[in-house]
Amino acid sequence: MLDDERSVDDKREYSAPRDPEGVVQSANETQVDFESQAYRELIERSLLNKGNNVRLKRAIEKARKGEPTNIAYIGGSITQGAGAIPIHLQSYAYRSYEQFKNRYAPSDGSSINLIKAGVGGTPSELGIIRYDRDVLRDGQVQPDILIIEFAVNDADDETKGNCYESLVIKALAADNKPAVILLFSVFENDWNLQDRLAPIGWHYDLPMVSMKDALVEQFQKTSAEGNVITKKQYFHDIYHPTNLGHRIMADALSHLFNVTDHSALDQVEQWDDRTPLIGNDFVNVKLLDRKNIEPIARIEVGAFQHTDTELQMAEMHDHDYGTPLFPHNWMYIRENTQERNRFTLHLNCKRLILIFKDSSSDEFGTANIRVDDEHIKQADPHQVNWTHCHAMLLINENEASEHKIEIEMAEGYEDKRFTILGFGYVD
Repeated sequence: MLDDERSVDDKREYSAPRDPEGVVQSANETQVDFESQAYRELIERSLLNKGNNVRLKRAIEKARKGEPTNIAYIGGSITQGAGAIPIHLQSYAYRSYEQFKNRYAPSDGSSINLIKAGVGGTPSELGIIRYDRDVLRDGQVQPDILIIEFAVNDADDETKGNCYESLVIKALAADNKPAVILLFSVFENDWNLQDRLAPIGWHYDLPMVSMKDALVEQFQKTSAEGNVITKKQYFHDIYHPTNLGHRIMADALSHLFNVTDHSALDQVEQWDDRTPLIGNDFVNVKLLDRKNIEPIARIEVGAFQHTDTELQMAEMHDHDYGTPLFPHNWMYIRENTQERNRFTLHLNCKRLILIFKDSSSDEFGTANIRVDDEHIKQADPHQVNWTHCHAMLLINENEASEHKIEIEMAEGYEDKRFTILGFGYVD
């Protein structure tokens, strides 16, 4: 979904203002009166639910005291910053982090730490596998505030919200009790999965921010009728916001922070005595890859003995460079016609998600997947046809047992390549 082409407004010659960081603002940002009543009402509409404010108020007070405070974001390409130029300084995540830091942190704001873990084209099915590595950094960091943004990425989530709710529960259950905020972005065609995902937020009384609620109705109006932002101004392409769009998302989150800060403290929440709305089957999912497989599982790599280095990249945190995703992988390259084709994994688990590489390259081909000697699926790396991480559910059972998973090239694709990026498993 990432589109490197700039919009017409971004190509136009103009003398644009700069923000305090010296970053050029796009022309469409200068066409909006951010101080107007109409803009304030747009931002107010974004607040779908204030939620129980105990955790968020605690995080704000922690920041205000100058104590180290971590604000984290996990989601898809919009959280990565797609459509923002430059991506690392104009994404909604970075801008809302900056606003939070400037409003609540004393002195230079160095006590506020940004954790940005957005990856383009990926759903919560992959997000929950990445959470320990990309947000918690394998136990080294605990977020005080976590924003979850998968409302336009979860259409193909095979668990239909179970992974999303599992991620919410996993975050809520952390010992440091972070504030969890659900953010619902929107596509140009006015679509998102808010109807599926917002009930989870209501169920746990979480703060929720909706760009659909803020924008869609006013998109249909003329300026005389109350239009503040046009779709051309808000969207860089049919999926991603412009710099202006990212600013509006950041302003919406800042509005939630401000409302929370000025509200009376709620009673202590009791979320953990609630039966899951959709499911919590993936709360304890863990990443399995070449780096950590030996103590956990037994494998026979066959021709999957190589490591793929041409991987999807994402600008993590405040980085202006891409980080390769799932570098500890297994890639199939057939070098010997007598070589064993098949990758075999022996693992005791009750749930298993395969992560494989999608690619636009003709060098890659389809693989067959067998579980316990039964063919269950094919993995086609051209299904999406650009280099990114693809999650596929292989096993979903109530009890753990020993399983044998075999992956080999489908007939006619023996001379192609295929990359197993890793697995997510629940034991």
